[in-house]
Amino acid sequence: MSLDSDSAAVPSSSSRDCHLVCLSSPNLATPSFRGISSSTSTSAPQTSFKHERLRRRVDFSRRLEKPPRNDVNVAISTTSDAVSKKRSEAVSGDKFIGFTGHGFKLRWGKWLFQLRITVFSSVVYQNFCLHNQVNELQDHISKLEPRLQAYNSSDSMELISSFGLEALFGVKDDSLAECLWLSWTYVASSGNHADSEKIGERLVSVSISFGGMLIFAMMLGLVSDAISEKFDSLRKGRSEVVEQNHTLILGWSDKLGSLLNQIAIANESLGGGIVVVMAERDKEDMELDIGKMEFDFKGTSVICRGGSPLILADLKKVSVSKARAIIVLAEDGNADQSDARALRTVLSLTGVKEGLRGHIVVELSDLDNEVLVKLVGGDLVETVVAHDVIGRLMIQCARQPGLAQIWEDILGFENCEFYIKRWPQLDGMHFDDVLISYPDAIPCGVKVASLGGKIILNPDDSYVLQEGDEVLVIAEDDDTYAPATLPTVKEATFIQIARTPRKPQKILLCGWRRDIDDMLVVLDAFLAPGSELWMFNEVAEKEREKKLTDGGLEINRLVNISLVDREGNAVIRRHLESLPLQSFDSILILADESVEDSAIQADSRSLATLLLIRDIQAKRLPMVIHDERGSFSKSSWIGEMQQASDKSVIISEILDPRTKNLLSMSKISDYVLSNELVSMALAMVAEDRQINDVLEELFAEEGNELQIRQADLYLREGEELSFYEILLRARQRREVMIGYRLVDAERAVINPPAKNERRKWSVKDVFVVIAEKE
Repeated sequence: MSLDSDSAAVPSSSSRDCHLVCLSSPNLATPSFRGISSSTSTSAPQTSFKHERLRRRVDFSRRLEKPPRNDVNVAISTTSDAVSKKRSEAVSGDKFIGFTGHGFKLRWGKWLFQLRITVFSSVVYQNFCLHNQVNELQDHISKLEPRLQAYNSSDSMELISSFGLEALFGVKDDSLAECLWLSWTYVASSGNHADSEKIGERLVSVSISFGGMLIFAMMLGLVSDAISEKFDSLRKGRSEVVEQNHTLILGWSDKLGSLLNQIAIANESLGGGIVVVMAERDKEDMELDIGKMEFDFKGTSVICRGGSPLILADLKKVSVSKARAIIVLAEDGNADQSDARALRTVLSLTGVKEGLRGHIVVELSDLDNEVLVKLVGGDLVETVVAHDVIGRLMIQCARQPGLAQIWEDILGFENCEFYIKRWPQLDGMHFDDVLISYPDAIPCGVKVASLGGKIILNPDDSYVLQEGDEVLVIAEDDDTYAPATLPTVKEATFIQIARTPRKPQKILLCGWRRDIDDMLVVLDAFLAPGSELWMFNEVAEKEREKKLTDGGLEINRLVNISLVDREGNAVIRRHLESLPLQSFDSILILADESVEDSAIQADSRSLATLLLIRDIQAKRLPMVIHDERGSFSKSSWIGEMQQASDKSVIISEILDPRTKNLLSMSKISDYVLSNELVSMALAMVAEDRQINDVLEELFAEEGNELQIRQADLYLREGEELSFYEILLRARQRREVMIGYRLVDAERAVINPPAKNERRKWSVKDVFVVIAEKE
């Protein structure tokens, strides 16, 4: 507005310049009393006048470059100053043209007054005109402001509709509301403008419809991208698990397949369960690997999620606070790094704000790290040290051939396993009566309420169950057994047979493990005094004592065994031939520390060592033909190795189940399936954390253990007895009998059916009992 005001004043100034030029022109008639004609004017004054006119124009242009002003008085004062300046210039010019009369001054003053009145009137009029224009513009702006706000808050469709509204309002005579509705119909459907007749209306409607098509295409793309992104998020496992009371597995290892199989079998009686697996892998890769597992999930659903157990947000994504059990798997690789990560995972789990509903089962690789994990996790944590469990199993199986199969039956959910439950109707009964109260289970311990829930295996017959006590049994499933009325069992006759004393043994240990010092301690506790332990591996003899000492073993404190060191490679035949292989009672083939990170390499090395040892033994032993050894030819190499296996027991630490099938078919080794047994123990402790106390006692150096007994300790050849009667005879030896294996059977029967039926037995049969360690 101020710029327009200044520009409005410009014509007035220009007109004044024109008037001044006319007054100063040489052609203007001058008064006669001056006595000077027009011809007397010289060129010099004209030149000076022209220069001053040019200077006035330059000054005027400079005034235009000044900032605009809105005040009318300022404009008037500016005009007055300009007129005064021109007047002074004109007066100075009069010296050249000779205007010096008093009458001219009066006329000049009158003309100047009129000029001021005219300029003032013009400025006032233009100011009023501009003021009205400003008011009209402000009203228009105030009307457009709601549209602008609506445009800013609307989406692209509203933009097209608003544009169409403006365009239609300009080419149609309809109201604003009608134009708004028409613009929306053109955007929503391109056929609604068919009744348009005028060219302008058609052009506008076609433009609006074209814009509507673009907007709908863009919206369709956005919706499609959003749906694709959501499905991609679900496919990659980024969504939150909504299930509860599920089993959560953190981590990924080669034990996962066996673990899922055991959990699926355990949940079969419930119609299936839910297992959530979270690992730092892609969800699609995990689902693909799980889909390749060759077993029936029996209704159990497996949900995979990618994430880190060290991040609380990822733990929340798998509903960790609602899980009934959490299993932390050890990573493949370095034992210390794996246990350190397990420790950090337990820290993350204990930091969950919502708390944990279930317990935590942690698989560790080194026994020395167990104390730290229990210190951090407290009562929430149950630990399973994989290497320690396998080492103890190998030692027990070396002392008692066939025990590996029994452990598989007890640890796995496919046959019979441990269960703890309270039965109020048994309160007040002696434990010897409780033993024969279950037709479909075998009691083997009591959880004593008065001792804070401590589990006592193989208690005294005189122990009376109190209120709150629970019974530990071996049964097929938790809903397949219940106490019944006491059966009539013939009183057991005690057989005066002395317990066979332990004999010194000669054992060969092939390979080196990081926890071999712990194995030596367990062997020293289990073996009889005077036993020999030969250590054959690639570790230099000078370094072995240092490694054992660094592991915490004091060799001088070994009282039952003496160490014999031999250096060599277990897969080189000439190195093995230097050993008296035919004289060992048991041979333990360990997964060597150098290749234990790879299950295939470790199993290949163990299998090669096994075949070489059996072949060397077969060549050194006299050939004896056995007709009952199966369908193999008596002169075949497998037949020779089967004969050698009768002379000594070889326990191989096997990691891959496929290698197990080879050994079971050839029958040349009593094996230990490392990964599968550990997975079974993890699944059992996950289902009931109390079972971990039972397993720890059965694996420990002291207390009770699984043992295989000869039948002549309980019966005579051909004697007809029921299983209950033999069970009561075993109670006289303070043993709990849980099963048997007949002489012509390949596998033992745990928790046999029809326990009260009588049958004939042979002294070559064997029985499985829970008894105190000798």
